[in-house]
Amino acid sequence: MKKSDSPDAPEAGSPQLMFDVLNEVGIIAQLSRALLESRLDDGLTQQHFGVLNHLVRLGDGRSPLEVARAFQVPKTSMSHTLAGLQKRGLIRMEPNPEDGRGKLMYLTDEGRKLRENAVTAIAPDVVALIPQFGTDDATTILPLLRKLRVLLDNARDTRPQAKGTR
Repeated sequence: MKKSDSPDAPEAGSPQLMFDVLNEVGIIAQLSRALLESRLDDGLTQQHFGVLNHLVRLGDGRSPLEVARAFQVPKTSMSHTLAGLQKRGLIRMEPNPEDGRGKLMYLTDEGRKLRENAVTAIAPDVVALIPQFGTDDATTILPLLRKLRVLLDNARDTRPQAKGTR
Protein backbone atom coordinates (compact mmCIF):
# COMPACT_ATOMS: atom_id res chain seq x y z
CA MET A 1 0.00 0.00 0.00
CA LYS A 2 1.32 3.44 -0.90
CA LYS A 3 1.94 5.81 1.97
CA SER A 4 -0.59 8.27 0.50
CA ASP A 5 -3.24 5.51 0.57
CA SER A 6 -2.65 4.73 4.25
CA PRO A 7 -5.83 4.18 6.25
CA ASP A 8 -4.36 6.08 9.22
CA ALA A 9 -6.73 8.98 9.76
CA PRO A 10 -5.30 12.37 10.72
CA GLU A 11 -6.18 13.71 14.13
CA ALA A 12 -9.69 15.18 14.29
CA GLY A 13 -9.62 18.95 13.92
CA SER A 14 -6.13 18.99 12.44
CA PRO A 15 -5.40 20.93 9.27
CA GLN A 16 -4.16 17.65 7.79
CA LEU A 17 -7.66 16.14 7.95
CA MET A 18 -9.24 18.80 5.74
CA PHE A 19 -6.15 18.90 3.52
CA ASP A 20 -6.54 15.16 2.95
CA VAL A 21 -10.24 15.61 2.14
CA LEU A 22 -9.49 18.40 -0.36
CA ASN A 23 -6.58 16.42 -1.78
CA GLU A 24 -8.88 13.45 -2.48
CA VAL A 25 -11.45 15.78 -4.08
CA GLY A 26 -8.68 17.26 -6.26
CA ILE A 27 -7.49 13.84 -7.40
CA ILE A 28 -11.07 12.82 -8.15
CA ALA A 29 -11.46 16.04 -10.17
CA GLN A 30 -8.35 15.21 -12.23
CA LEU A 31 -9.48 11.65 -12.89
CA SER A 32 -13.03 12.65 -13.78
CA ARG A 33 -11.75 15.47 -16.04
CA ALA A 34 -9.59 12.98 -17.97
CA LEU A 35 -12.54 10.60 -18.31
CA LEU A 36 -14.85 13.36 -19.52
CA GLU A 37 -12.31 14.73 -22.01
CA SER A 38 -11.85 11.24 -23.46
CA ARG A 39 -15.54 11.34 -24.38
CA LEU A 40 -15.67 14.89 -25.78
CA ASP A 41 -15.34 15.85 -29.42
CA ASP A 42 -11.77 16.39 -30.59
CA GLY A 43 -10.24 19.55 -29.19
CA LEU A 44 -12.90 20.21 -26.56
CA THR A 45 -11.86 20.35 -22.92
CA GLN A 46 -13.55 20.00 -19.58
CA GLN A 47 -13.47 23.81 -19.40
CA HIS A 48 -15.53 24.01 -22.60
CA PHE A 49 -17.98 21.42 -21.30
CA GLY A 50 -18.08 23.20 -17.95
CA VAL A 51 -19.25 26.45 -19.56
CA LEU A 52 -21.94 24.65 -21.55
CA ASN A 53 -23.04 22.79 -18.43
CA HIS A 54 -23.02 26.05 -16.42
CA LEU A 55 -25.36 27.68 -18.93
CA VAL A 56 -27.67 24.65 -18.92
CA ARG A 57 -27.78 24.59 -15.10
CA LEU A 58 -28.09 28.32 -14.42
CA GLY A 59 -29.54 29.66 -17.65
CA ASP A 60 -28.47 31.77 -20.60
CA GLY A 61 -27.67 35.47 -20.61
CA ARG A 62 -24.51 35.36 -18.48
CA SER A 63 -21.67 37.79 -19.00
CA PRO A 64 -18.13 36.51 -19.62
CA LEU A 65 -17.00 38.18 -16.38
CA GLU A 66 -19.77 36.48 -14.41
CA VAL A 67 -18.76 33.08 -15.78
CA ALA A 68 -15.05 33.77 -15.20
CA ARG A 69 -15.84 34.57 -11.57
CA ALA A 70 -17.94 31.42 -11.22
CA PHE A 71 -15.02 29.34 -12.54
CA GLN A 72 -12.49 31.44 -10.62
CA VAL A 73 -10.30 32.02 -13.65
CA PRO A 74 -8.98 35.27 -15.12
CA LYS A 75 -11.31 36.98 -17.58
CA THR A 76 -8.67 36.57 -20.31
CA SER A 77 -8.63 32.77 -19.82
CA MET A 78 -12.41 32.65 -19.94
CA SER A 79 -12.41 34.84 -23.05
CA HIS A 80 -10.19 32.28 -24.77
CA THR A 81 -12.53 29.43 -23.76
CA LEU A 82 -15.59 31.38 -24.94
CA ALA A 83 -13.92 32.24 -28.25
CA GLY A 84 -13.39 28.52 -28.88
CA LEU A 85 -17.04 27.78 -28.08
CA GLN A 86 -18.23 30.63 -30.28
CA LYS A 87 -15.98 29.57 -33.17
CA ARG A 88 -17.54 26.09 -33.04
CA GLY A 89 -21.05 27.59 -32.98
CA LEU A 90 -21.78 26.27 -29.47
CA ILE A 91 -22.56 29.68 -27.96
CA ARG A 92 -23.47 33.06 -29.37
CA MET A 93 -22.59 36.44 -27.94
CA GLU A 94 -25.05 39.30 -27.98
CA PRO A 95 -24.73 42.89 -26.80
CA ASN A 96 -25.79 43.44 -23.21
CA PRO A 97 -28.87 45.70 -23.39
CA GLU A 98 -28.00 47.17 -19.97
CA ASP A 99 -24.35 47.82 -20.83
CA GLY A 100 -23.59 48.66 -24.45
CA ARG A 101 -19.93 47.68 -24.03
CA GLY A 102 -20.64 44.28 -22.50
CA LYS A 103 -21.79 41.02 -24.01
CA LEU A 104 -24.03 38.22 -22.85
CA MET A 105 -23.69 34.62 -23.92
CA TYR A 106 -26.35 32.17 -24.98
CA LEU A 107 -26.24 28.47 -25.78
CA THR A 108 -26.98 27.56 -29.37
CA ASP A 109 -28.95 24.45 -30.25
CA GLU A 110 -25.61 22.89 -31.25
CA GLY A 111 -24.12 23.74 -27.85
CA ARG A 112 -27.06 22.25 -25.98
CA LYS A 113 -26.88 19.12 -28.17
CA LEU A 114 -23.12 18.73 -27.65
CA ARG A 115 -23.57 18.95 -23.89
CA GLU A 116 -26.33 16.33 -23.96
CA ASN A 117 -24.23 14.08 -26.23
CA ALA A 118 -21.28 14.34 -23.81
CA VAL A 119 -23.52 13.36 -20.90
CA THR A 120 -24.82 10.42 -22.93
CA ALA A 121 -21.29 9.40 -23.98
CA ILE A 122 -20.00 9.30 -20.41
CA ALA A 123 -23.10 7.55 -19.03
CA PRO A 124 -21.76 3.98 -19.52
CA ASP A 125 -18.58 4.90 -17.61
CA VAL A 126 -20.61 6.38 -14.77
CA VAL A 127 -23.05 3.48 -14.68
CA ALA A 128 -20.10 1.06 -14.48
CA LEU A 129 -19.07 2.72 -11.20
CA ILE A 130 -22.39 2.02 -9.47
CA PRO A 131 -21.82 -1.68 -8.65
CA GLN A 132 -18.26 -0.92 -7.54
CA PHE A 133 -19.00 2.19 -5.48
CA GLY A 134 -22.54 1.43 -4.41
CA THR A 135 -25.77 3.37 -4.51
CA ASP A 136 -25.83 3.63 -0.71
CA ASP A 137 -22.35 5.20 -0.63
CA ALA A 138 -23.27 7.60 -3.45
CA THR A 139 -26.46 8.59 -1.63
CA THR A 140 -24.49 9.14 1.58
CA ILE A 141 -21.62 11.12 0.10
CA LEU A 142 -23.57 13.43 -2.23
CA PRO A 143 -25.02 15.67 0.52
CA LEU A 144 -21.60 15.83 2.18
CA LEU A 145 -19.91 16.88 -1.07
CA ARG A 146 -22.61 19.49 -1.68
CA LYS A 147 -22.09 20.84 1.84
CA LEU A 148 -18.35 21.10 1.22
CA ARG A 149 -18.94 22.81 -2.14
CA VAL A 150 -21.27 25.37 -0.57
CA LEU A 151 -18.76 26.09 2.21
CA LEU A 152 -15.92 26.54 -0.28
CA ASP A 153 -18.12 28.62 -2.58
CA ASN A 154 -19.12 30.94 0.27
CA ALA A 155 -15.54 31.18 1.52
CA ARG A 156 -14.26 32.44 -1.84
CA ASP A 157 -16.23 35.65 -1.32
CA THR A 158 -14.23 36.39 1.85
CA ARG A 159 -10.71 35.70 0.59
CA PRO A 160 -8.67 37.77 -1.85
CA GLN A 161 -9.30 36.85 -5.48
CA ALA A 162 -6.54 35.79 -7.83
CA LYS A 163 -5.26 38.40 -10.24
CA GLY A 164 -7.50 38.92 -13.24
CA THR A 165 -10.68 37.45 -11.71
CA ARG A 166 -12.11 40.68 -10.34
